Amino acid sequence: MSDAGAELLDIATEAARTAGALLLERFGSERVLATKSTTTDLVSAADLAAEAAIRGVLTRRAPDDAVLGEEGDDRAGSTGRRWIVDPLDGTVNYLYGLPQWCVSVACEGLAGVVFDPVRDELFAATAEGPATLDGQVLAPAAPEDLGHALVATGFGYDARRRALQAQVVARVLPRARDIRRGGAAALDLAWCAAGRVDAYWERGVNEWDVAAGELICARAGLHVERLDPAGELPWGVLVAPRPIAQELRGLVA
Repeated sequence: MSDAGAELLDIATEAARTAGALLLERFGSERVLATKSTTTDLVSAADLAAEAAIRGVLTRRAPDDAVLGEEGDDRAGSTGRRWIVDPLDGTVNYLYGLPQWCVSVACEGLAGVVFDPVRDELFAATAEGPATLDGQVLAPAAPEDLGHALVATGFGYDARRRALQAQVVARVLPRARDIRRGGAAALDLAWCAAGRVDAYWERGVNEWDVAAGELICARAGLHVERLDPAGELPWGVLVAPRPIAQELRGLVA
């Protein structure tokens, strides 16, 4: 890993751990602050505080870089680098007390981390180094076919979109070992890199959901691709070991 890559990874790690500590302290006592796209798309004061904490680190350590964050107030930059941050991926889980949420911080295409504060696990990668979990290199095994694969996915907030996504799930479920829905896209991707699930697809994600996780999965040796919009369903992401990627794509694309 180059000095530049190590520095970016260090910044991402500091930002994610700073936000994660704040979120963990509030976990179990936070309440809904507002809704966004639908009544099921929630935001809390913790989301806003965590993003402010991340932006504080980035302002101090990378003041000339651009920043794109889920909660807005995007910043233009002059270096050609852009940070993409999700201060709390899995807000609904967080507000319900479910321990399946994380912080995602990426310097686009160059470095990224997904931090799980509940388990104190840090998934990380740079564009030129391996994917790691707490410093240990990740090398997920590949199932021999889709029928032996545990596949993760997620659903949107809009009722019509969910109905269409359910039709896709109905195609995949009979062909896979089983399906899991964790509720935090960045953590789904990190777990795919760690081999805790074998593959993952989801439509309707945003850049901040996947920027770090896609890089981590790619550096773990997995096939990573963007899915084009299909009918009423928006773009998405598919991650899988290469032996099963084509079969899964045929069902979800």
